[in-house]
Amino acid sequence: MAETELERAEKRYAQAKARLQALKNREAAKQRKLDTRRKVILGGALIDLAGRDDNAARMLDRLIRNLPRDQDRKAFEGWSAEREAAGSGEGNAEGSASPAPAVEDAGTGATG
Repeated sequence: MAETELERAEKRYAQAKARLQALKNREAAKQRKLDTRRKVILGGALIDLAGRDDNAARMLDRLIRNLPRDQDRKAFEGWSAEREAAGSGEGNAEGSASPAPAVEDAGTGATG
């Protein structure tokens, strides 16, 4: 049985629709990957800063305590102790003569 012009058009339409959906899916996956990368980089930078700055460490501790999901908080169990053990021999930015914390705090308007 021969395919009618309408059937061919419907078939082409379905194929084009499937290609469009595949493109949308690839773009969404690309955006999720970029979002995840940004979160990992920013999280690493914040954790590094918390290791050097007591104000940042206290802020991260508050953020962790206020995470709404138990499973998310559990991921950070013992983190404060690890951070304190890692920084115990190095001193901290608070109370040091270095001007770096004042520069960091100036952007937030926070006083310490």
